[in-house]
Amino acid sequence: MEFKDYYRTLGVARDATADDIKKAFRKLARKYHPDLSKEPGAEARMKEVNEAYAVLSDPEKRAAYDALGRGYRPGQEFRPPPDWDANFEFSGPGFGAEAADFSDFFAELFGRMGGRPREGGFGRREARGEDHHAKVLLDIEDAWRGTTRQISLRVPRMDASGRAVLDTRTLDVRIPKGVREGQLIRLAGQGSPGLGGGPPGDLLLEVHFSPHPRYQANGRDLLVDLPVAPWEAALGSVIPVPLPDGSLLKVRIPAGAQSGRQLVVHGKGIPGNPPGDLELTVRVVLPPADTARAKELYETMARELKFDPRAASGS
Repeated sequence: MEFKDYYRTLGVARDATADDIKKAFRKLARKYHPDLSKEPGAEARMKEVNEAYAVLSDPEKRAAYDALGRGYRPGQEFRPPPDWDANFEFSGPGFGAEAADFSDFFAELFGRMGGRPREGGFGRREARGEDHHAKVLLDIEDAWRGTTRQISLRVPRMDASGRAVLDTRTLDVRIPKGVREGQLIRLAGQGSPGLGGGPPGDLLLEVHFSPHPRYQANGRDLLVDLPVAPWEAALGSVIPVPLPDGSLLKVRIPAGAQSGRQLVVHGKGIPGNPPGDLELTVRVVLPPADTARAKELYETMARELKFDPRAASGS
């Protein structure tokens, strides 16, 4: 996927004001509108202009695009970093439908973002405020035991000069025990203010887990890579497996276990009703032959075991 420089598409500087962007869009719309233009490729060019304007005219999308796109050139191969949008607070409940009208680049960045706050209709004296949403990264340990976390969100807004800037607000958030990836935590009254005295909207936090060196979550199941020594796998053994709460679970490795074998301990995953399972993948790790004694032991095994792994696997 190629990086799109929306500023270049509209022909404006990166510090352009909202008025500058609107003027540039109107000028290009008059030039490329399919109903008016005789320029070759006017329809495709107008689609690019519309997409650029959809981003740069929206302070939320523009602030997120600016934070992500620094250092990229037009046409450069681009993949957004994992969780690049974590802790951005956007208006709307998320999962915007607008992405279907634009490029894959737009959809990759903004396909889950909500729209801008809606205005109240004529004659309405009060209306509930718009909900906001944000993706937040938690540790798997938070889901295991439940906790209260201080979370800082980046909140895009338009400053007095008409430029998109990022503010920060910090909230103390109670993380329920057993929360799943993708689950929404609702913070009542933390969205947009109501109109005409109406109640404020809510803030919806979509939970995702930070990468962990040991654990991976699949719903409430906990996936763990379990390194074992060759003799532990060959002879069978009982191995302590650390859990996210700091406790140790003793797991029996059956004799003859091979790398890749999966062991399941029911009910020992992320807590819940019902709790998830602990899914262990055995990985046999060879000790290095980095001493004379270690080499001697390997040579003895080679002579006496008469083992051919290729014949055993049928290859």
